[in-house]
Order: sequence, then structure tokens, then C-alpha cells
Amino acid sequence: MGIRPAAAAVTLSPRFAAAETPTKHEEAARLLRLFTPTFPGGRAGAGLLLLRAALGSTAVIKGGAHLSGQDGAQLVPLMVGFLAVVGGTSLLIGCLTPLACILSGSCSALLTNTESLSAVPLGDGLSLLLVPCVSAAVVLLGPGAFSLDARLFGRREIIIPQAPRAQRF
Repeated sequence: MGIRPAAAAVTLSPRFAAAETPTKHEEAARLLRLFTPTFPGGRAGAGLLLLRAALGSTAVIKGGAHLSGQDGAQLVPLMVGFLAVVGGTSLLIGCLTPLACILSGSCSALLTNTESLSAVPLGDGLSLLLVPCVSAAVVLLGPGAFSLDARLFGRREIIIPQAPRAQRF
């Protein structure tokens, strides 16, 4: 009576009995698919490419302006500017897009918001609102088909060979 846990794993076929450990590439692909279930192409992919380009170039410009305006006295402002440039560059090529969006969006917002970190005037409050919103949109929508993520972790064509049919007598 009731529900009992199974003593052993039940398999459909003996060839599936041995569980294989996933490789690092498969684990990375599984983790990326949690954030991006699809990689849309066509007009939707072009729109995502434009969003990534706008967000990435904004982060690179803000981080670069911040790095060029620093005298090198403090480590934290230099690291925030450097991380903004790295995240923006990663967004421009579409590599590890969810992580790059979070990184560049938060660094750009931090550079805009905090005057102690900003040696160069980098924008107004509108940038503080738009950069995290666009970053969240790209994280939720995914990198699109025109990205390095789609090339590495995207859809694959699986060709299943035809099995010979058994003759009936």
C-alpha cells in the first residue's frame, strides 16, 4: 500500500542502463539552456542582436571612459570599469550572454549611480533605468541565433538512421 521508492533505476533498454557522466561542454550547455530555451533567428534574432549590441557598446563605452578617467589610486573603481568592458565585449560577440548581461548591466548601473566611482560624467538617471531593464530583457529572451552561444550551445540537427525493417512472413 502507498508509494514506495524504487530499489533500482528502471530502464527501457539494456543499452540505456549505464548512466554516462556528462562532459564539461554538456554541463555548460545544460546550464545555458536554463536561461535560454531557444535561439530565435530571423527578425527576432536580428532584434536581439541589436539589443545586445546596444547594451554591450554602452557597457564598453562607460567602462572605457571610467578606466581612462581614473588615476589608478583605488582598486575597486578600476575593477568595476574593467568588468564593465569585459561584460560589454562578451555581449557584443554573444558569448555567455546571461552572465555578461548581469555583469555589464550591474557594472554600468553602478558606474552611473555612484559618483565616488565615476571620475567622468557618464550619463543621467535615464541610463540608470534603461541599462538594467535592457539587460534583464536580454537575459530573459536569450542571445538569439546570431551569437557565439547559439553556435556553441544552440540547436543541433540529429539524423536518425533508418533501421532495417523485419520481413513478415
